[in-house]
Amino acid sequence: MNSLPPLGLEHLSTAVLALDQDFRVRYANPAAENLFEFSSKTVLGTPVNQIFLETGGLIAATEAAFVSGTSYTEHELTLSTAANTYQVSLTVSRVFDNGPHLLLEFHQIDKHLKIAREERMQIQQQYNRELLRNLAHEIKNPLGGIRGAAQLLEHELPKPGLREYTQVIIKEADRLQSLMDRLLAPSRATKLTPVNMHEVLERVRSLILAEHPEGLSLRRDYDTSLPELMADHEQLIQIVLNIVRNAVQAMQGRGNVIFRTRIARHVTLAKKSHRMALELKIIDNGPGIPDALREQIFYPLVTSKEDGTGLGLTIAQTYVAHHGGSIDCESQPGHTCFTVLLPYNHLDTR
Repeated sequence: MNSLPPLGLEHLSTAVLALDQDFRVRYANPAAENLFEFSSKTVLGTPVNQIFLETGGLIAATEAAFVSGTSYTEHELTLSTAANTYQVSLTVSRVFDNGPHLLLEFHQIDKHLKIAREERMQIQQQYNRELLRNLAHEIKNPLGGIRGAAQLLEHELPKPGLREYTQVIIKEADRLQSLMDRLLAPSRATKLTPVNMHEVLERVRSLILAEHPEGLSLRRDYDTSLPELMADHEQLIQIVLNIVRNAVQAMQGRGNVIFRTRIARHVTLAKKSHRMALELKIIDNGPGIPDALREQIFYPLVTSKEDGTGLGLTIAQTYVAHHGGSIDCESQPGHTCFTVLLPYNHLDTR
């Protein structure tokens, strides 16, 4: 079967499929590969109703356009694949190029909402960074004074048995000092080196399984063709570790976690277009994030755990921002997915 010429469609930011008169895929542009998470090589020659699980509106639109010879639009259409469900608008056009063909152009209905959410998260991340640094600096100085005074008091106490109280003060001061160091940690300079993301994931996997040797499954779903990423090795470890530890704590150490890596093409991150980005999904089958916290999980000091600090995801978001990437979360009971996108051509040395 002759393949349909690209016709410049590879440069479009909207997803486009080209079908022949039998509704088989003749071409898929990079934006379609990115949106629907498939490779064009795997879908060429495949009937469109075998790619999507729900195709009632899609087939009706393609048939109407093919019969009438005019463009046909579905403003709200739900498409499902084995991996995801998509809310899109669809425009179908009939063209003639070595025979009749159909061009299907898909627009995500929620794309503008995603852009607005990313902008809010960028503003929030900057606010978080300043808040954390100011808070840490304000606390560190008096904290040192409290610890020093407790040490002096300990030497002056007449009864050795009373020293257990000064030890409580000293130990709690040390714990708060460690917390302040963690608050300030994201502000250190990002050190970029070539990093194999799978090596990072394997490191985190070993750490988590050592902490929870029973009842926990960490599965791998890797795209082994991923190129190395120019990134800060330690920050990437901390990003993944913080997300996974949150998941494992929510599951009380028992459940399933999946590491999934893919290439995302033609993505926009922080208002910049990137030809290629690394997409990491961390998926767990835990109880999900409470509705009341879902919009606030990246805020500092927000946590549902009694002994939690509420800093793990804030620090992860900060490190992702250092790399010019994005982090997002979708959650419902039994399925929580954190998606991290890191561009391959970003060099941020803040």
